[in-house]
Amino acid sequence: MTTKAPAMPPAPPRQRVLLIEDELPLIDVVKGKLEAEQFEVVVARSVEQALASLTSDGQIDAIWLDHFLLGRQTGLDFITDLKKPGSRWRATPIFLVTNTAGSETDAEYLRLGVEKVYSKAAARLDTIVADIKARLKPH
Repeated sequence: MTTKAPAMPPAPPRQRVLLIEDELPLIDVVKGKLEAEQFEVVVARSVEQALASLTSDGQIDAIWLDHFLLGRQTGLDFITDLKKPGSRWRATPIFLVTNTAGSETDAEYLRLGVEKVYSKAAARLDTIVADIKARLKPH
């Protein structure tokens, strides 16, 4: 009689990051880095796509957000909608990564609840991803 090894428990579901960015080359790099760190990545290039993703893609654990996106709306429009009272996504951490926002705009994002603001030109991708991982670690 042979005995079977106990079945391995299923792997826990990967945490999901909504990557809202309009620059295709940057999307490829960031998506690759996040996936290498075991995140599942959902990509949107406009506010409309991002809101549709939130509606259709289930759980999103964190959001990478650029200020200027495809279409007429900016990241500020997105976060204003997302952080409305009663929004299911109100507590979702958002990381703003942009070169185009200014100090007044950055302050508005922070007032609206963004976790942290990064300059694309100055911030290292490793640092941003490490910050996302640290924020999503169970306490």
